[in-house]
Amino acid sequence: MTEQTQPNLLATDIEAYLKVHENKDMLRILTCGSVDDGKSTLIGRLLYDSKMIFEDQMAAIEKDSKRFNTTDNDFDLSLLVDGLQSEREQGITIDVAYRYFATDQRKFIIADTPGHEQYTRNMATGASTCDLAIILIDARHGVQVQTRRHSYICSLLGIKNVVVAINKMDAVGYEQSVYQNIKKDYREFAQDLSFDDVRFVPISALRGDNVVNESEAMSWYPGSTLMKLLNTVQVKHAKNDEFRLQVQYVNRPNLDFRGFSGTVAAGDIRVGDTVASLPSGKESKVKSIVTFDGDLEKASAGMAITLTLEDEIDVSRGDMLVRPHQKPHSADNFEADVVWMTEEALHVDREYEIKVGSKSVYGYAEVINYKVDVNTLEQQEASQLNLNEIGNCQFALTAPVQFDAYDVNKHTGAFIVIDRLTNVTVGAGMIRKPLDGKGNKPKSEYSAFEVEFNALVRKHFPHWDAKVIR
Repeated sequence: MTEQTQPNLLATDIEAYLKVHENKDMLRILTCGSVDDGKSTLIGRLLYDSKMIFEDQMAAIEKDSKRFNTTDNDFDLSLLVDGLQSEREQGITIDVAYRYFATDQRKFIIADTPGHEQYTRNMATGASTCDLAIILIDARHGVQVQTRRHSYICSLLGIKNVVVAINKMDAVGYEQSVYQNIKKDYREFAQDLSFDDVRFVPISALRGDNVVNESEAMSWYPGSTLMKLLNTVQVKHAKNDEFRLQVQYVNRPNLDFRGFSGTVAAGDIRVGDTVASLPSGKESKVKSIVTFDGDLEKASAGMAITLTLEDEIDVSRGDMLVRPHQKPHSADNFEADVVWMTEEALHVDREYEIKVGSKSVYGYAEVINYKVDVNTLEQQEASQLNLNEIGNCQFALTAPVQFDAYDVNKHTGAFIVIDRLTNVTVGAGMIRKPLDGKGNKPKSEYSAFEVEFNALVRKHFPHWDAKVIR
């Protein structure tokens, strides 16, 4: 269906138009890079040149541009996504902003993430659900520390497709040599990352060169525009047919109904299939698959469902429903990569809450194997992880958890680290493999009360050796 026929269909048959739109492929995109590389302006340009902005939005942006403009132009496209007052006053992105738009080829959800090192945790959050990353580089400055950090985090989080957009080419006179040098530098850095497909495109988000429309000023560039790349790139998703449902809620509206609700993380399930509840291992058959729109015979990955079983077996929030012959790892020790997200460092002697899916247990980093220098990707010795540092750790837990390796299944292989005193998320991790454990008892020499008391002492009396307090 062409661009010309879709509006006609919208006017004549709204149901047919919605059906066409519903069946389009969905691509989740992340924009990242260093400070002031033009991420928000690029998204604004994509929406503006694709005619995805309503008239009232245009009027509001024109008004706000006079008040907050940081581009010396009459129209500041970055204000389309920088919606917070503090973002507009400073001309920076602080939180992750999501925008939705669609073309004839596919639908897009695009996440605009902050470039400042202080907000790396926000960037990691935005990257965790994306299929493709647009990594912006300012043509005036080349590859920066944040460019490397964000690229490494994208690689850790399993993003395989990358478009490197070399922005602000207008500021360097559209020089081909500048583009080629940055392209060479980035390729050298990224050769050790786990990207499958890396594309490069020279653009000017401010002026619109090679974003949606081809640039007359860069006739030396033979490739596609950014929008054409986004419309045509083929993203390969790791195929995992092993059924996984992490139980988020036990649904018991009355005495006659007991269902187990969650989102299918992988595989599919049918009425009559046998499932096992972990960690208990008890088995039963699926009696019904209940959804908001009615009962189904089959459910597949990504669907929010409630399963009812033929037998009354013990299933609680945090348990995992799987096929009996396709069980995940179950361990109280594992190795994981961690992005640390708070000012107070990760200490190997401190107990945290570890949340894997919907299951929470207590545990701590038994050993920090190494931290990574984002400039060189060199592995360095470390006794702690500080804000925005990335390291590989061995975790010991107070009880077994069920998981797959992150490379196999993002949904069941990810976890967060929560401070027990403040309930703040302080780290995000990707499980790489299980380790041999020696039981389910806490490995710490301190009780839970002593751990919390010592943490309070360290916080308020940093020079006091809290380890002597018993």
